[in-house]
Amino acid sequence: MTIVHANGVDLHVQEVAPIGDPIGTAVLIHGMTSDSMASWFLTLAHPLAQAGLRVLLYDLRGHGHSERPPTGYSLDHFVDDLDALLAEHWKVDGPVHLFGNSFGGTVAFSYAARHPARVAGLVTIESAPPTAAWFGRMARRLARAAETLADVDAVLTSRPLMAHRVRTASALLAETSVGVELPNSVLSDPAAIAAIDCPVLCLYGGDSAVQELAAETERLLPLSRHVVVAGFGHTLLIDAPDQVRAEVLAWLVAYVH
Repeated sequence: MTIVHANGVDLHVQEVAPIGDPIGTAVLIHGMTSDSMASWFLTLAHPLAQAGLRVLLYDLRGHGHSERPPTGYSLDHFVDDLDALLAEHWKVDGPVHLFGNSFGGTVAFSYAARHPARVAGLVTIESAPPTAAWFGRMARRLARAAETLADVDAVLTSRPLMAHRVRTASALLAETSVGVELPNSVLSDPAAIAAIDCPVLCLYGGDSAVQELAAETERLLPLSRHVVVAGFGHTLLIDAPDQVRAEVLAWLVAYVH
């Protein structure tokens, strides 16, 4: 296990080397509360490496094996963490492909809005750019999660197979200011989002409410490609890895080679 100090916090990082001729670098960013880099590592990390990408993964602050500081959970903190890892630890010089699941996609969009020349492509799963609509949805979800997880023992009784994820989410919400800081983050300028000119692929579960935000993403980024995978919800990456993998690898062939 590799822990590095970046942007004032200790972060758990991993790397999967490319197989064959390298075609670029991919950074895989996971979602909020109960997620970790494992969701990417077990689904797309190795297929992307086999496609020739140097694959970089990390646990967001407060998640997985990374440090959980009591404060420091605005969107800018998460974007600054990524910036520091790329520059100071991974020493990445050229543009990268950013892959984001749920909130990880918002981090990816935010980084691309801030540093458009440093991003070669964006793939987001069940996500949206940092707009008021997206953060309103996130505020509601965090509030509901905090209420649900207030009685952890009761939740574990009803969901014993998810015990570790439940405890992780509960600790994050109870021990940090994420529930206050993140929904009140300073949002990116819509013009900066609209200026993102790299290829963008957005995947949605057909049974997920995140689809409702697709129209605004398409308005901001009219050249982005949007794919709906029928029969799946917000946990699309975990529940439909084969479908996600097929869409992503086809997108890489079309836009990277």
